[in-house]
Amino acid sequence: MIQAKRDLLSALGEALRQAAPDAPASFSPVFEAPKQAAHGDLAVTAAMQLAKPLKKNPRELATALVAALEAQPAVQQWVQLPIEIAGPGFINLRLKPAAKQAIVTDVLAAGEQFGWQPKTGKKVLVEFVSANPTGPLHVGHGRQGALGDALCNLFETQGQSVTREFYYNDAGVQISTLAWSTHARIKGYKPGDEHWPESAYNGDYIAEIAADFLAKKTVKADDREFTASGDPEDLDGIRQFAVAYLRHEQDLDLKAFGVRFDNYYLESSLYTDGRVENAVQRLVDAGKTYEEGGALWLRSTDYGDDKDRVMRKTDGGYTYFVPDVAYHIAKWERGFEQCVNIQGSDHHGTIARVRAGLQAAGVGIPQGWPDYVLHKMVTVMKNGEEVKISKRAGSYVTLRDLIEWTSKDAVRFFLISRKADTEFTFDVDLALKQNDENPVFYVQYAHARIHSVRAQYAEKGGDLPSIHGADLSLLTADTELALMTKLAEFPGMLTAAAQGLAPHDVAFYLRDLASAFHSYYAAERFLVDEVELSRARVALLTATAQVLRNGLALLGVSAPEKM
Repeated sequence: MIQAKRDLLSALGEALRQAAPDAPASFSPVFEAPKQAAHGDLAVTAAMQLAKPLKKNPRELATALVAALEAQPAVQQWVQLPIEIAGPGFINLRLKPAAKQAIVTDVLAAGEQFGWQPKTGKKVLVEFVSANPTGPLHVGHGRQGALGDALCNLFETQGQSVTREFYYNDAGVQISTLAWSTHARIKGYKPGDEHWPESAYNGDYIAEIAADFLAKKTVKADDREFTASGDPEDLDGIRQFAVAYLRHEQDLDLKAFGVRFDNYYLESSLYTDGRVENAVQRLVDAGKTYEEGGALWLRSTDYGDDKDRVMRKTDGGYTYFVPDVAYHIAKWERGFEQCVNIQGSDHHGTIARVRAGLQAAGVGIPQGWPDYVLHKMVTVMKNGEEVKISKRAGSYVTLRDLIEWTSKDAVRFFLISRKADTEFTFDVDLALKQNDENPVFYVQYAHARIHSVRAQYAEKGGDLPSIHGADLSLLTADTELALMTKLAEFPGMLTAAAQGLAPHDVAFYLRDLASAFHSYYAAERFLVDEVELSRARVALLTATAQVLRNGLALLGVSAPEKM
């Protein structure tokens, strides 16, 4: 079907040149999916789009276009004739079974690479999770991890070179609070005591850090290692140990979640490397700043912001978006053509000022760069009630809690199964169900069911390697044609999901594919007496399992062969 669509798109372009030679050179006809399956497999709306600029009746234009189409060899090869014109000028094409059957061969030949595009050389950086090391990762970080990792995988299917980056501050106010909280625990104080700092972190993990510091332990994270002095008055040592300890904890959480990073970038390095000062000087030299009330302001309204923004406060410190501007200039200078930041929706207010700062800096960054994916937070339900705290973290549900209560697969699939900008309720009870209500079980069960059929086929003497030469023309049942049509949508879905920064589309697709398979499973027998029909059906099932496996892998979810 993929080859058929390529051939037909070329045929459509040639037919349009014949039927509407005066069409604008910039107009490129495309195929659309009909809103109703009964209307066919492919729809063309070119006649209605061109009717006004060409000053022609859309249905008459459609009639001429259909006549030109039906004369094209590719149309005669792949399309059931005659072609139908509907309504004011919709052109609906119904593909021959052979066009759909060909997808089975395509999938079996490409295997794990089915849906992948050739290498492009485009460098993409995705920044996600980026949690300051002040406590365990919470469920919101988990949503970022699922979104970011799946989006990186999607970019890789499009032939792009992807870098996964984790950005954090190891020297800010929160880190100072972490150090003082640990220091208070070392001194023997605990939450509720008279001398316990009001702003301190109260989770049990602070006591764990304090105990390990006194024990002079060494902690090693992906980006740092530190050995505790054990000296209760060594506040800087306490700070460094606590940061390394929590970075190590984050690494454990991320490993359990199946998320990895290529690079860690410290906010503190932007100051020590002079990048913040250099960025500010660029903006001053460009005439994009002014002094008022003892503060330095950015003329961000010149770039669409609703008001100008303070860069340097009256006390000499910089506001939050200034190091962000410096950080993104560094990203640009590192050669990343596209950058995507995955952050909580509370970061919405910083987007306009960061982009304004980047435009004002005049370093060649295009408008609208970087891209942002903002996600809403997650509500956790368990036993019919909302869960708000974790014993260890003290004030929120941790990612590790969610994984331990359910599974990595359930957490990954659930957190990616809704658009990022929508509220999401994670129902622990639903994630544990082994029935069709549980979406991850529904998809994984489809894969396991197929492997059960393949095993039965082999037990009855079927030669699994021979399915690659199966007579696919025997696959003509409605449920077979529907399943093959869904398989053929996979590559286009990946491209659209990557372009739209929409990894949830993969989860949606997998549920639809599983549904098409389960309908097929209910309607037909696979291990039939007709040897060639049985072989063809097992070939279709094998291709379906491959696409299920490919899609689940993009989400970081396993594809079990038994359940």
